[in-house]
Amino acid sequence: MRILVTGATGTLGRALLPVLLKAGHRVRALSRTRHESRGGVEWMWGDLASGKGVAEAVRQVEAIAHLATGGRKGGAQVDLAGTRTLVAAARATGVAHVLLTSVVGADRAPGQRHKLEAERLVKESGMAWTVVRATPFHQRLDGLLRDFSVLPVLPVDRSLPWQPVHVNDVALRLAALLAGGPACAVIEYGGPQVLDTEELARIWLEARHLRRPCLPVRFPGRLAAAQRAGAFTTDAEPSGRITWHDYLFPPPPAPSDDFAEEHTASPTSPANQPEHDPSRHVYGGDEGYQRPTRG
Repeated sequence: MRILVTGATGTLGRALLPVLLKAGHRVRALSRTRHESRGGVEWMWGDLASGKGVAEAVRQVEAIAHLATGGRKGGAQVDLAGTRTLVAAARATGVAHVLLTSVVGADRAPGQRHKLEAERLVKESGMAWTVVRATPFHQRLDGLLRDFSVLPVLPVDRSLPWQPVHVNDVALRLAALLAGGPACAVIEYGGPQVLDTEELARIWLEARHLRRPCLPVRFPGRLAAAQRAGAFTTDAEPSGRITWHDYLFPPPPAPSDDFAEEHTASPTSPANQPEHDPSRHVYGGDEGYQRPTRG
C-alpha cells in the first residue's frame, strides 16, 4: 500500500516512516523542506498552510497518515486550513483512508478547538477515516522538564496526572490501524501507566543526574483543572508498552545469536529516540508550550 505521511519530519513522523517501510508499504513523505528520496521513502515538497504541492502529494496514494500539526501557535494554519486542503485533495483523487492524529482530551479540555475541528473535517469528509488521539509523548515531557530545569527550583503540582506514551509505541499502533483499514471511529491510545507530576519529575531528575528542589504548587486555570479531572488520560486498550522509567533508563538489548539483532539498539535507546527540539517542530508534533526563562 502506498501511504502519504504528513508531518514526516516531526517527532512521530520520523518514528512512523521506518515502521511503515518495515511492514512493506510504499511510503511518500510530505515536507516543506526539499529532501532527496532515498532509503525507500519518496519525499515530496509541499506546504499544508498554503496548499502548494498538496494535490501532487496525494496522487496515487491509497492512505494518508495526517500527523502534521501547527501546535498552539500555528493551529489555524495547519490543523484547520491544512487539514481542509488535504481532505479536499484526497477526496478529489479517491484516497481510500485518511488517518488523523489528535490528542486525548480534545473533546473534554479547553484550548483544543483546532484539534476538535480538524477531527470534524476528517469525519465529515465523505471518505473512510480513522482518528487516533494519543496522550503526550515521553519525548515531549522530557523536553518540557529540560526547559523547566533552567529554573533554580522545579515547580511540581502533585494533583496533575500524566500518562506519557512512547512515540515508537504510537508509530506501531498507527501502522497497525493503517494496515487494518478505516475504523471510522475515534480511537484513544495512551501510555502503560499514569504518574503524578512529583513521580514524573523525580524519575526524570534521577535519569538526568540533576538536583533540583521540587516546589509544591497548584497550577490555576481551566486547563489545569481539566487535567486534574483526568481529561488527558485514557483507559483505552491496547496501550503502550514502554514506561516513563524505561524511556529514561533504556534496558540493554537482549542477547542474540544473530549479529544484526545484537547490534540493533533497543526501542528506548538514544539511537532510536527521535530528536526533540521544540523550536523546529512546527509540523508533526504536539508542542506549543512556552519555554521558561530566568526572571
